[in-house]
Amino acid sequence: MHLQIRMKEPGKCPICGMDLIPVAQSNTSSVDPEAIHMTKDAAQLANVLTTTVTKNKPVKEVRLYGKIQADERLYQSQVSHVPGRIERLAINFTGEPVIKGQVLADIYSPELITAQQELLETVKTKQLQPELYEASREKLRQWKLTDEQIAKIESSGVIQNNFEVLSNTSGTVTARRVNTGDHVSQGTVLFDIADLSKVWIMFDAYESDLQFLHIGEKLSFNLQALPGTDFKGNIIFIDPVIDPVTRVAKVRVETGNQSGKLKPEMFATGIVYSALTEYSDKVVIPKSAVLWTGKRSVVYVKLPGSEEPVFKIREVELGPMLGESYVIMSGLSEGEEIVTSGTFSVDAAAQLEGKPSMMNPMGGKTSSMPGMVMPGDEKRGYSKPVNDTSMKDMNMPGDSAKSKMN
Repeated sequence: MHLQIRMKEPGKCPICGMDLIPVAQSNTSSVDPEAIHMTKDAAQLANVLTTTVTKNKPVKEVRLYGKIQADERLYQSQVSHVPGRIERLAINFTGEPVIKGQVLADIYSPELITAQQELLETVKTKQLQPELYEASREKLRQWKLTDEQIAKIESSGVIQNNFEVLSNTSGTVTARRVNTGDHVSQGTVLFDIADLSKVWIMFDAYESDLQFLHIGEKLSFNLQALPGTDFKGNIIFIDPVIDPVTRVAKVRVETGNQSGKLKPEMFATGIVYSALTEYSDKVVIPKSAVLWTGKRSVVYVKLPGSEEPVFKIREVELGPMLGESYVIMSGLSEGEEIVTSGTFSVDAAAQLEGKPSMMNPMGGKTSSMPGMVMPGDEKRGYSKPVNDTSMKDMNMPGDSAKSKMN
């Protein structure tokens, strides 16, 4: 970690306490003057491993996070088709399941009573004035009375004071908007009902990942609430607009939910494996082989023709990151051998020997800290400064007390 620390014998760094790494001082001019030569023992101690560069079919792993939501297409508002007063609610709380045709509420409606009276009057003259009879029946149909209910009124001759509101769909009540005794008008929403037999999983995709996602692509996901169970679905929609606040676009996956295990607002983690066919002729290397400075990306290539490991730094151009690997656009060829483990140790050895390294591409010796003479510095050509006042301006604990005594 502190490259300026050098000692003749094995030991620990006096600054941070880490074990010192042996520095190979060998002549590499026969191979390459800018290459770093390490003995086999030093490479083994630094856990330096190499891998041969190959061309693989690059597959991008995109990880997404999101929530389960109800299918918006299966939402339905249950409204009152006649004006009146809520006499009774058959559904009293949200989350209650309902089936199509189930009674949801009873409504007392003076307008409906008048319409029933008109029907009973036209029944008497339907042979002479069939148009009036059909018009009175149609008026009741517009108020969503079924043919069975209309026939019952005709046959009994009894006017019904309360009208039953029947559910138009099957699902789960997500909102109850009225109470018993409320006066409602025609079109007032009584309940919100959602069919949860199909649900959406809405994932957040960062703009950098959108190029790897396509409609129709398969996606596997799991839920925090159901560990160990994997689910699958297809991407059916990708939001064309980026959210200006979160900087993400919504990616929608649709899946069946007949069992009812998938509940809205559950957290989900999805993975998409996207084949990058446009990079099929490029090499792929492990992520651990790359040293990145912010501007440059470098790797250490093992030079052939030597019994002991000899490495030389090389700058590469990175392509897409594939989970734990990178696509290399240029800088490496298939069949070359690169360092994939212990890369920082090789780079540290290069810095110690003044060879080109990650932070010092031109090379050059690294000297001790100015004003600090470490053991062995005199033998390497560093002399102790005359009238040594190193660290004279540094206040140590107790200095103020000593100055008072002097």
